[in-house]
Amino acid sequence: MTEAACPLRSVLFVPAANARALEKSAGLAADGLIFDLEASVVPDRKDEAREALRAHLAAASTFTGFKVVRINALDTSWGTEDLLMARGAKVDAILLPRVENFDTIVEAATALDEMDAPPWLQLWAMIDTPLGILKLGKIAKKGARLRLSGLVVGTNALASATGIAPDMERSELQPWLMQIVLMARANGLAVLDGVFRDLEDADGLAREFASARRMGFDGKTLIHPSQIAPANAAFAPSEEEIAWAERVIAAFDLPENRDEGVLAIDGRMILPQDCEDARRLLARHQAIAARQKSTQNSRKEP
Repeated sequence: MTEAACPLRSVLFVPAANARALEKSAGLAADGLIFDLEASVVPDRKDEAREALRAHLAAASTFTGFKVVRINALDTSWGTEDLLMARGAKVDAILLPRVENFDTIVEAATALDEMDAPPWLQLWAMIDTPLGILKLGKIAKKGARLRLSGLVVGTNALASATGIAPDMERSELQPWLMQIVLMARANGLAVLDGVFRDLEDADGLAREFASARRMGFDGKTLIHPSQIAPANAAFAPSEEEIAWAERVIAAFDLPENRDEGVLAIDGRMILPQDCEDARRLLARHQAIAARQKSTQNSRKEP
């Protein structure tokens, strides 16, 4: 999976034990949904939630975005059954909770291979512990050779595990967040920032979205449908960015400039790398436009 081909600006957690949330999820404009069998489901309802999700995913749906199932860990009594259900549900990826070493990826990938899972069924890894960050280099590098295609940061769990109390700007978390982004980029993985839990703080939400985009995250995991539209806007290129990218590409594409290593545009020195960045930005813009069109068309269907 490439993020340009599949935008992941907004990825909403949907508790599988909540029938109303499952029903409403089909009509949402999120780029992706993570159907959760793990953290949001109490032990006594794990089996019930799995069967409810199985039925939901088997039914016709108007949702056209990326579908993920977060399963319980494979060393629990529910994990293997969760994996079997997700494999048969034709989702796009399976999110593994609390990944702290490469063996977790190997175990899940091997199990999927033994189930004859299609090659396009991906694995995502939840990175939310100190050990997960310390072992992330091996997890990302070797996992990318198997089915691993995405990382999801559990910022709240990480703060709890380390005992830190992040300020409004998450200054104490930023070194670790940047390390996760770096590992994702080095290994061609998508990477999503953690959730923002205060549903009443619109300003804080906007600040955190803007910060996550500056840090290089592809998008944000969300906990409420009201966060989808702000996330989609925050992680999409602005009109000014699109116009500038088009100018840069047009300048480098002029016959007289094709052999130039450096160009001056509006007093700025522009390198060939800037042109490649501009092409990626326009590719992302086009992927988002295609996603929006797909969502609109799905809503028109009877």
